[in-house]
Amino acid sequence: MSDSKILTVSASPHTKSPHTVTGIMLDVIIALIPAAAAGVAVFGIRAALLMAVCILSCVAFEFISRKIMKRDTTIGDLSAVVTGLLLAFNLPVSTPIWICVVGSFVAIVIVKQMFGGIGHNFANPAITARIVLLVSFASQMTNFTAPARNLVDAVTTATPLSHLSGIDLSSDVASQMSSLVSSGDLPKLLNMLFGVRAGCIGEVCSIALILGALYLILRGVISISIPASYILTVAIFMLFASDFNITYTAYELLGGGLLLGAFFMATDYTTSPINKKGKIVFGIGCGILTSVIRLFGSLPEGVSYSILLMNIAVPLIEKATAPKFFGFVKKKKEKKEEGAA
Repeated sequence: MSDSKILTVSASPHTKSPHTVTGIMLDVIIALIPAAAAGVAVFGIRAALLMAVCILSCVAFEFISRKIMKRDTTIGDLSAVVTGLLLAFNLPVSTPIWICVVGSFVAIVIVKQMFGGIGHNFANPAITARIVLLVSFASQMTNFTAPARNLVDAVTTATPLSHLSGIDLSSDVASQMSSLVSSGDLPKLLNMLFGVRAGCIGEVCSIALILGALYLILRGVISISIPASYILTVAIFMLFASDFNITYTAYELLGGGLLLGAFFMATDYTTSPINKKGKIVFGIGCGILTSVIRLFGSLPEGVSYSILLMNIAVPLIEKATAPKFFGFVKKKKEKKEEGAA
């Protein structure tokens, strides 16, 4: 028997992927750079300061917590950097520095390390931290500012979703939209694309987020299943809710953190399903919850809550959508003999 025919018995895994955790995280960081640059361009140097504080805090908390728990240091895998950057993306530019540090502690120590570290957390650390901060420090977390080059000319204002939530969908949506745009309360769609609007640091520039997402898709880091099913579900809901008003639907898709959440947080490996059918179910679930919260809830935004709730439901989704075993044959029920008691 030739050597090529000899079977080698070894422990799993039997195949190895060229991708590493560090490589994947580096790709995510590269994909987030356009949105980070846009955030600084729109909101000024303070946006860069908040990003730096969140990243450094997350890395420091991961290093310290791993040492206290007597585990190997994992700051080299860059996952803490990604968490810090995503956390900063979910904060208004006026957020106090100490709140950034608190959010980093919640994300890394409580959500990630207390559950065993990367690959063991049941929820996305950045999203969970944002929700904790939003509940604990509501006024600071909803203090949005208009686009400004420096802190001197920064003006507090409402986000586009706040104005959209005030539209009466039972009457003429088109005229209400036109009135909001003409009065300056609602930015033009072009401004929505390029980030000239109020909102969180990393969510305002839709073009930058789309470019980063395309990079991740082409690199094979994320699958299109979750973002596509998520965004399409929200689009369908908003079309029906607005009597098929395309302009209203476009504002709902570009406003808030939908693109940021769909492409960069709902696709987290640890907290999303692994098979394609499960990914689609997960994305549809996120879309339904986001739409329901936006249309009927007291908050204008619902992306973070939707993804968190679906993170919790992932084990059930995977159980329901698990593929059948290869070669499995379903047993036939035995027929009862006639006349048997």
